[in-house]
Amino acid sequence: MHARLNEFRIAMMLLTRLPMGTIKGNVPGLAQSRWAYPLVGVLVGLAVWLVWSFATSVGFSPLLAAFLTLTGLVLLTGALHQDGLADLADGLGGGRDCAHCLDIMRDSRVGSYGVVALVLCLGAWVFAVFETNPSLTQFIAVGAVSRFAMLCLLDLLPPARDDGLGQSASAKPGAPLAVGAAITLAALMPLGLQALFVIAAAGLMGLVVAWRAKKRIGGQTGDVLGATQFLTETACWMALTLV
Repeated sequence: MHARLNEFRIAMMLLTRLPMGTIKGNVPGLAQSRWAYPLVGVLVGLAVWLVWSFATSVGFSPLLAAFLTLTGLVLLTGALHQDGLADLADGLGGGRDCAHCLDIMRDSRVGSYGVVALVLCLGAWVFAVFETNPSLTQFIAVGAVSRFAMLCLLDLLPPARDDGLGQSASAKPGAPLAVGAAITLAALMPLGLQALFVIAAAGLMGLVVAWRAKKRIGGQTGDVLGATQFLTETACWMALTLV
């Protein structure tokens, strides 16, 4: 149990900016902690729901509350996933070949493709949450599913580089994927039939990102995983507007 707790803390350190203290003794690797990604998503969903709930309860309009909720999400995660989306868009949009795509993705500067991708995705996220007027169960489910999508790509796609986060956290599919799936299903159950919309949206978006990443750069990187999380999260909120 102590080892599992430390793995969860590593996942929290990676995917959020919340302080997790110092881990003494044997520190788990990124690959060992990947099962906890959906669990981190549950807690992130709870946290951003608190922001949404507070903003709406004090009288802010739903649209302004959605902007404030996005702000809370970005601060909580350190814009990790948005940075991945911008880098991936720049790499896939401007790269001539695999090596050039990977070089662009490592560049800290943001290009036109990255800016456009961020504006469109952030805008879609805000307006989808505004239209959904979401509940706690929806925030939790979307948080878990979008981070399970990261786990799926991490396990099912080969690393595109010999170094970096994507390589360090990758491993063959096994128990971590199964545990992550169980956590995600538990988070989805309270949604009832709405869960079908969420699963379909996340699955379709995840497949599109996986296909493009495999075709252009040969696999996954940390940027691919980050982009996958935010794109699938946005797709889930868009799907929930249809319910």
